[in-house]
Amino acid sequence: MSVTLEITKSNVAVLVLSRPEKHNAFNEEVISELIRLIEHANSCDVRALVLKTEGKHFSAGADLNWMKSMAGNDFAENLADSMQLAKLMKVLATSPHPTICAVQGAAFGGALGLIACCDIAICQDDAQFCLSEVKLGLIPAVISPYVIKAIGERAARRYFLTAEIFDAHTAKQLGLIHQITGDLQTALDKHLQNLVNNGPIAVKAAKQLINDVAGNVIDDALIELTAERIARIRVSEEGQEGLTAFFEKRAPNWQK
Repeated sequence: MSVTLEITKSNVAVLVLSRPEKHNAFNEEVISELIRLIEHANSCDVRALVLKTEGKHFSAGADLNWMKSMAGNDFAENLADSMQLAKLMKVLATSPHPTICAVQGAAFGGALGLIACCDIAICQDDAQFCLSEVKLGLIPAVISPYVIKAIGERAARRYFLTAEIFDAHTAKQLGLIHQITGDLQTALDKHLQNLVNNGPIAVKAAKQLINDVAGNVIDDALIELTAERIARIRVSEEGQEGLTAFFEKRAPNWQK
């Protein structure tokens, strides 16, 4: 199978897409398998979920043969296909675990959706990106909520419409990528180490906090929600252990 999921000894779920001969482009089967494995990882008690691919390029987006076959389908069939891709983006974006995407080479089209859905995105220093859909007379519709959230409406107005290729430094300036590196695995390992050093329940609670707070009006309800969250986690077992360990100048039990 071109998609695999491994749970490492460090309790990290590593999802790998391996279709290097197709530049890791995804078709109906790949999308279905990605959904299945991400949903499985989401149900597991892991510290993080990593998304990476094998080969020279991260992903060319949609497989050309798949796109050709869809062109002959009617609206209902195309809608069903599109809903599957939308489901893939949603299960990745709503994962309860911290998610990290490691990008090498080219990332085109729908691949940018996968990157934007992850909490942390790192790339090789020679990586290239392109929202290429309009070159084919299409639009980046399904991935648009996630990409626009990552890079902003103003940047989307340029890159959605021009389909121009941009480099790693531009991707970082736009907010699509967090870190550029010459050694992808070392950078990935450092991020994972940072994550596993932190309270596992707190990390997931912090991610949920972002989802619940971002974009909302700062009103009495939001203020009460945030106060309740910190009060609840302070009296939790993990919160008590973390504070006690800090004052006793020792490592908390989740680091042992």
